[in-house]
Amino acid sequence: MIKVLDEHERTMAFAEVALGQIKSLRQTAVPRNYEIWYVYATGYNSPLNKIINETLARNGKLTEADLEQIYETYLSQIKTTDRIDKVGSRVIGEIDDVMTLIGEALGMAASYDDNLTGAARKLSVAQKPDQIKAIVESLVKSTREMRETNKALEDRLSLSKNEISNLQQSLEAIRAESLTDPLTGLGNRKYFDRSIETAVQNALASGEPLTLLMFDIDHFKSFNDSYGHLTGDQVLRLVGMSLKQTIKGQDITARYGGEEFAVVLPNTALRQALTVADHIRRAVMAKELKKKSTGEILGRVTISVGVSMLKPGDDTDALIERADACLYAAKRNGRNRVICEVDPEYAAETQSQVQVA
Repeated sequence: MIKVLDEHERTMAFAEVALGQIKSLRQTAVPRNYEIWYVYATGYNSPLNKIINETLARNGKLTEADLEQIYETYLSQIKTTDRIDKVGSRVIGEIDDVMTLIGEALGMAASYDDNLTGAARKLSVAQKPDQIKAIVESLVKSTREMRETNKALEDRLSLSKNEISNLQQSLEAIRAESLTDPLTGLGNRKYFDRSIETAVQNALASGEPLTLLMFDIDHFKSFNDSYGHLTGDQVLRLVGMSLKQTIKGQDITARYGGEEFAVVLPNTALRQALTVADHIRRAVMAKELKKKSTGEILGRVTISVGVSMLKPGDDTDALIERADACLYAAKRNGRNRVICEVDPEYAAETQSQVQVA
């Protein structure tokens, strides 16, 4: 009883620290933030504690983007690994069971072979009908046992095949989940990093065009500050839904981080990409944002877009840097617009960066 009470008090102390941190930093008390601070309070995840302490020392606060990145990096991956380990253990257990059954079947086959050899030897010297009958009855019994063993092995292998197939589907689901942003249903940053690297390599090898769109929600912070983070999440989902409705086929969509999104367009030249980008911008702007709890109309969401096209000798970083610079140019020049690397606004943006450097 004392041990239970001690554990209760210990975990309640962790909970109080977690809630205290959320309160002092004025964060939303959602499960994700509570989990981050609870783990922080336990001290079991030293890399998580280190990055939190460094970020607080540097900025004095943790933004929503910081919290999301910390969770994705230091907590969600651990959960995915645990689930993969559990599925792996079940696969190993299934294989062990089947191997045991196969071993038993091999032993039965060896015994049956010995019985056949012995029966053949006895038949060669048997003289009386009773002797022959006894030998045949023994063979029939051994054959029946062998058939039953084979049937049991066949049934078990069939069950095992189905079980391993189900486990394989579980692994695929875990893999897909690990590459998906839970809020928007789009690919996450890990998915984007993997996909764009492959797309760039394929485009450079084939000589086909490839363009990158980088989106940022205009005035996103003001939505959070004015209406709360739940409304901010609604804005993110709205943009994600617009992207899913607009982008199809081989094109790659992802939440790049925070309020920023990315679309990779293989086999798409710059002019076509600009048309796609503006179509997305208009689709987002066409949706009216309504507060679910009150029905209050909050206005319309707009996005700024930067567009870059892969050049010979480019790498992924260069493509992203140019799209990002175009995005900043769109922000600086009034927002709710699309800027590409052949626009004068982009040239002015890069020139200002050079002067600052």
